[in-house]
Amino acid sequence: MAALNLKPAHKPVKDYYTSLEEFDQIDVTHEGAVSTAFLPLLQHCGRQLKWILVPEYMVFLPHNKRIVIDGAFEDVYKRPHGYWEAKDIHDDLEAEVQRKFEEGYPHNNILFQTPQRAILWQNGRQERDADLTDPTQLIEVLEAFFAYRTAEDDEWEQAVAQFRDRVPALGKGLAELIKDARLNKPPFTRAFAAFHDICRQSINPNLSEAAVEEMLIQHLFTERIFHKVFDDQDFVRRNIIAREMEKMIDVLTKHAFNRNEYLKSLDPFYTAIESVSRTIYDYYHKQEFLNTVYEQFFQGYSVELADTHGIVYTPQTIADFMVRSVEEILKKHFTRSLSDPDVHIIDPFVGTGNFIMRTMREIDLAALEHKYENELHCNEVLLLPYYIASMNIEHHFYQATGRYQPFEGICFVDTFDLAQTLQLDFLRENTRRVEKQKQTPMFVIVGNPPYNVGQVNENNKNKNRKYPIMDKQVRQTYTKDSTATNKKALSDPYVKAIRWASDRIETEGVVAFITNNSFIGDVAFDGMRKHLAADFDTIYILDLGGNARKGLKVSDANVFGITVGVSINFFIKRRDNPNPQAKIFYARVDESWHKKATFEHLISWQHYRNDKIK
Repeated sequence: MAALNLKPAHKPVKDYYTSLEEFDQIDVTHEGAVSTAFLPLLQHCGRQLKWILVPEYMVFLPHNKRIVIDGAFEDVYKRPHGYWEAKDIHDDLEAEVQRKFEEGYPHNNILFQTPQRAILWQNGRQERDADLTDPTQLIEVLEAFFAYRTAEDDEWEQAVAQFRDRVPALGKGLAELIKDARLNKPPFTRAFAAFHDICRQSINPNLSEAAVEEMLIQHLFTERIFHKVFDDQDFVRRNIIAREMEKMIDVLTKHAFNRNEYLKSLDPFYTAIESVSRTIYDYYHKQEFLNTVYEQFFQGYSVELADTHGIVYTPQTIADFMVRSVEEILKKHFTRSLSDPDVHIIDPFVGTGNFIMRTMREIDLAALEHKYENELHCNEVLLLPYYIASMNIEHHFYQATGRYQPFEGICFVDTFDLAQTLQLDFLRENTRRVEKQKQTPMFVIVGNPPYNVGQVNENNKNKNRKYPIMDKQVRQTYTKDSTATNKKALSDPYVKAIRWASDRIETEGVVAFITNNSFIGDVAFDGMRKHLAADFDTIYILDLGGNARKGLKVSDANVFGITVGVSINFFIKRRDNPNPQAKIFYARVDESWHKKATFEHLISWQHYRNDKIK
């Protein structure tokens, strides 16, 4: 690991002292100002180690209590390495340190700082008390802060390198074992055929045998993660989908191979994840870490499936902004709240559960149990995120209430299929949930629909599937009324998602989606814009830009790091609105903004009503 390169003559150090002198000249001493002098110095140091300083780092404690630390350093895997808490020159720093610890602040590698003094705590005890007016002591305390490492850090870095190398080969080997068992082991042949049949009935009538094989491989890898990472020994027994998968694996392992022996080479990886998880301060950030691990694993093993479904996970800042905005919209337009009874909420493309968990945090604790049991709904069609979302949501409820209760609002189903056929009897409990959801009037639809209109490589036979009824609904509305010659863009899944949500919300409610922003002005979408204006009464659009075709660097500007532009959209339908055409409110961020600036502005705006979307 690289050592910190910092000397008194370096510009970031000089700039720090210059900024403090400027504040002193105008007698500015409050924390919000003087902390800005230290922030660039911290960022400079963090970049040398490839750590990212996350300002206003929120930590969720039991019973919905939360604290906000001034900053935390994370790596690309969302592992926190240190914390920073700034105070002003008038604060009694020792007293402030004790007060923060009483509130629940971490004790490991946290730097408490005023312009004159810094106290560094590591491993649960005070390690340094530095005079920051002395550049030598300033550098020494920063060197100690950024040099902090644990045994888990070394273990993790070694395990990640091994995991990346071994998973593709292990996955390929498992696929060969399954194929061999299908050909040469009659009990498995029969079990696989039956399972393939019910999967085609419930998920996709064109689902290939290779896709079912991949589901089994995912389950084999993921089952280990449940035990080693999520510390949930009973999930496979409780979860209705995992239970059926495990039955299939049991047949396979009886006749083909020993799962523990086959996956033994990954033991260091699972052990490392378990160790890192124990060092992460709260479950919310542990979930972020696990989501990142999942994305790295999933993309490493199954890039094609991710491409087909347009998997793009939502940054927490965007989920916060959207859920807070929905709450404000409900108050303004309906005099209601996410906490109110009969406000049913669904994320039709739940991924790993980010929007549902953020919604749960917005709901009053007194109302949470009723909402959790009856009025929160979500769907997922990919196996690994379905598992992870189930556990994340259940654990969030446990953390908020102190008791475990299975979440019955999640369905293993393709949302677009719900528009066309009843599920056949694929896992009776899952079918029961799907049928209950279909009969429930939804008031809020929130989420991040899939983005992909085609595929990366036309030769890889990784085509998006067709949905006869959903495709017909798009053709008879958006496509029919488009004047464009080339209407291919209207085949994008996010267009289907908006069409589905427009119909699903029925007479009144709110649709909150973050999507490709091409529908805002592209010619092919003129028919879609016409119908949106007629279907809804009020529309708010916050255009986040990020279109790589306009010469922007995707990694710098786009909030997802993808090539298409992005917008946050709120579509509001009221049964008592006499206006034949929607009132449309539009705002956009500066196209030259780095995505960090976009996130900072979303944090400062808080929600759509903050005089920004006009």
